[in-house]
Amino acid sequence: QVQLLESGGGLVQGGGSLRLSCTASGGTFNTWIMGWFRQAPGKEREFVALFRWRNPSNTYYADSVKGRFTIYGDSAKNTVTLQMNNLTPDDTAVYYCTADSIALGPKRGYWGQGTQVTVSS
Repeated sequence: QVQLLESGGGLVQGGGSLRLSCTASGGTFNTWIMGWFRQAPGKEREFVALFRWRNPSNTYYADSVKGRFTIYGDSAKNTVTLQMNNLTPDDTAVYYCTADSIALGPKRGYWGQGTQVTVSS
């Protein structure tokens, strides 16, 4: 049974930084894709960033976070981290870690329980 355990998140002032981590267990992930989505109140879940274990340098970001967020992995710990810098109130949302062997999408794969990120102005 694949499980994703998230940590990090919290409350930060605008311009600040936070780090989210997601540790996968219950499977072999060296060819999987892992990433983050987020969902703000009243909005649909949206893609944030993805990381490919097979090609760690080939990351991908939503335009809204490009240049501010960085995703990277630690294969020894099966952990993917999302470093978030220069946060704005628009980044406030519940952030979800996700993993899949083929592709990421809001209606596929495995999901963590979500962690709240709140950015004050």
